[in-house]
Amino acid sequence: MREKQANLSPRTMCGRTALTASPEELRELFGLGELPDITARYNVAPSQLLQVVRGVDHGAARRLEAMRWGLVPAWAKDPKIGHKLTLARVESVISRPAFRDAVRRRRCLVAVDAFYEWQRTGGLAHPFLVRRPDGKPFALAAIWERWVSREGEIVESCALVTQPARPPVDAVHERMPLVLHRDEWAAWLDPAAVTVETIAPLLRPRTPELIAYPVSTYVNDPRHDDATCFTSAQPAQQSLFG
Repeated sequence: MREKQANLSPRTMCGRTALTASPEELRELFGLGELPDITARYNVAPSQLLQVVRGVDHGAARRLEAMRWGLVPAWAKDPKIGHKLTLARVESVISRPAFRDAVRRRRCLVAVDAFYEWQRTGGLAHPFLVRRPDGKPFALAAIWERWVSREGEIVESCALVTQPARPPVDAVHERMPLVLHRDEWAAWLDPAAVTVETIAPLLRPRTPELIAYPVSTYVNDPRHDDATCFTSAQPAQQSLFG
């Protein structure tokens, strides 16, 4: 489960996310200026679109925008590089050439209400759904880029920031996304925070309040995108991870 992998295989750490909250709930939570035009997604895979909130100029309203999952740096010769850059580690995001400019100047929030991790046992990958105990949406730390082709095609893309896993995710996988508390969002989006000294504290690992439970391998197929993805495989095990 190396972070450089970005295909649709369930072996990828945090290989999928979900966002099923209503537009009204998302507008209130993120302070959006208008209702987002979105549909529920139960199984978002790399190279597909994530719903992102970026920092805005003073007085401007926040918006929920779609970005391709898989960072394409502005200097890239081929946008396919995004397949290898879906995740950025807190330990190296400031120094790694593909990420260091974005983490200084283009941080964003990815709106989700769940993400998936796969536990490897006996050569098999078992999917787990990770969410808040109340099922409410939350925000993952991310960075974004804008790439322009010679023909003028514009691709806006992002990568999730990851940290060493904390309970309950550490029982499933060694890493997890960096989950930001609501009162940390403004600091993460602050365009004035551009130095290593101001960014480093934002990258400290957190222990968010989450639960994790096993779900059916139905979610392994990225073509499956409905409520069945959330179906618990073994309800009796939920208490082990929440």
